Amino acid sequence: MDVESKIILVLDSIRPYLQEDGGDVEFVSYDPETQVVQVRLQGHCDGCPFAQMTVKNTIEAVMQEIIPEIAEVVAVQE
Repeated sequence: MDVESKIILVLDSIRPYLQEDGGDVEFVSYDPETQVVQVRLQGHCDGCPFAQMTVKNTIEAVMQEIIPEIAEVVAVQE
């Protein structure tokens, strides 16, 4: 399984927790050179004061645990 497929599976596993609070997450891109994943927060997560904490402490932490080659997860805007 390639890295992007793994990323999507991880996001799918996190998504229900975000949806409980009216939010969601969308996979935008993965750069194999920098090993950076870009995601877009949606719903209540978009613009939430805790959005950066959600990205780093939840999405990035889970993703790095399952996919060690991920260096960083960043949230991008539209």
